[in-house]
Amino acid sequence: MTLVQAEVPLPELNLFLYTTVGAPWWWYTRLTWTYGDWMRWLEQPAVETWVAYVRGTPAGYFELERQAEGSVEVAYFGLVPRFVGRGIGGWLLTEALRRAWALDGTTRVWLHTCSLDAPQARPNYEARGLRLFHTETEIQDLPDGPTGPWNQ
Repeated sequence: MTLVQAEVPLPELNLFLYTTVGAPWWWYTRLTWTYGDWMRWLEQPAVETWVAYVRGTPAGYFELERQAEGSVEVAYFGLVPRFVGRGIGGWLLTEALRRAWALDGTTRVWLHTCSLDAPQARPNYEARGLRLFHTETEIQDLPDGPTGPWNQ
């Protein structure tokens, strides 16, 4: 396995990763983004995209966003469905957290999760030292089914 930072902003790459990784987990909020929206997000110096490869094939990714007061959010994290259950998620999350803490001035690393996330997500987060900080209940209107490259 290799982990490579995508240093050239490429909306096509991030859209591929977002739709492929997020399809089973109802990631849909960025599906309405235009090419320009993606480019504006990716061109921010505070945003980094890292892609994990298994034998040259994208297996997962994470996005980091540096925020105010030393906070770094793991904005997106996950695996391509074909690679779920192979022990890669723990390694990739460890690398995401390592990279986030390595950024200058980091004082806090955090992420969001929800009840639509993979069943193994929260145990993975907690196994790597993350702890529950805040919970809230929110009702959202979801698409009729999970969205992604094969069910659009």
